Amino acid sequence: MSSELEISFRPDLDLTELMRQRAQSLQQRGQKRQDGERLLRPNETVYQLDFSKQSLKFSRWSVCLPDIARLTITATSQLWTPDLTNLMNRQLLEPAGVFWRGEKDQSVQFYEADSYEFGERIAELAKIRKVMYFLFAFGEGCNSETVSCSIIFTTDS
Repeated sequence: MSSELEISFRPDLDLTELMRQRAQSLQQRGQKRQDGERLLRPNETVYQLDFSKQSLKFSRWSVCLPDIARLTITATSQLWTPDLTNLMNRQLLEPAGVFWRGEKDQSVQFYEADSYEFGERIAELAKIRKVMYFLFAFGEGCNSETVSCSIIFTTDS
C-alpha cells in the first residue's frame, strides 16, 4: 500500500549568507570568481529538502505564489558539498522548475513536462541523498516570505 509524503522546501539562511559573503568578498577585493563558479545572485536564496525516506516516487508539486509572481527552482547535483567547495555551474541540474502566476491566472502555471522530469530527478537523487540543495530565484512579485513550496511523493508503506 502506498501513501503520500509531502516535503516542504526550507530556506537555508546560513548557507545563503555564506554564499552572499563569498560574492561580496570577491567584489570588495576586485577579484574574479573561479572559472565555472556560480555566485549567488541578489534575487536568489538557497533552500533545502530533507528526505526522511529514500524510496520515493514523484507525484506532484505544491507551489503557492502571490497574485503576479515568477519562481525558478534549480537543483544542485549530489556532487556539491557546500561545506567543502564553491558551487560550480556544472553542478546545477536541468531542467529547472519554473512556476508563475500572471494577472489573469487563477492558479500557478508551470511547464508540465519539465516540472515532472524535475520532480522525478529529485526522487532519484533522494535514493542517495538525505539532504538536497536548491537555488530559488525570485522573479517579479515574490520573495521568500510570499512563496510556499513543497513536493509530494508517493512511498510504499
